[in-house]
Amino acid sequence: MTQQRIFVLNGPNLNLLGQRKPEVYGTSTLKDVELSLRQRAQEYGFALEFLQTNHEGVLVDQVQRARAEAAGIIINPAAYTHTSVALHDALEAVDIPVVEVHLSNIHRREQFRHHSFVSLQATAVFAGAGAYGYLLALDFLAHHLGEDTAS
Repeated sequence: MTQQRIFVLNGPNLNLLGQRKPEVYGTSTLKDVELSLRQRAQEYGFALEFLQTNHEGVLVDQVQRARAEAAGIIINPAAYTHTSVALHDALEAVDIPVVEVHLSNIHRREQFRHHSFVSLQATAVFAGAGAYGYLLALDFLAHHLGEDTAS
């Protein structure tokens, strides 16, 4: 039996997680996030494709790839949340669940962070739960995908 694949896509500056503004983003590194997600994914029987990039086009390419290769997407688009119509359009073209994750509560931050082009295409959004938000996103996808297969 083939494992369902979940793409976990991370945008710009998340490679600095744990170092950049730990008072806002926490002290967990992106490697910590990946390890905890892989452990949880194994419990669900998911295979994870985990990527961080500082380049918008790479994220768009991976979303397009997910159309054919993934059962769901977890995405923390970071700053592209608020600027990327290209990412919005790529997500609009996928017919799989998309879960948007933000480490901080973007609604309690600067005004420009309150708008998300990604949320318009997301099945669910988790913001403000720190690194734990990724696990919540994976739990949600497991539940959501389980409901889809139960019908």
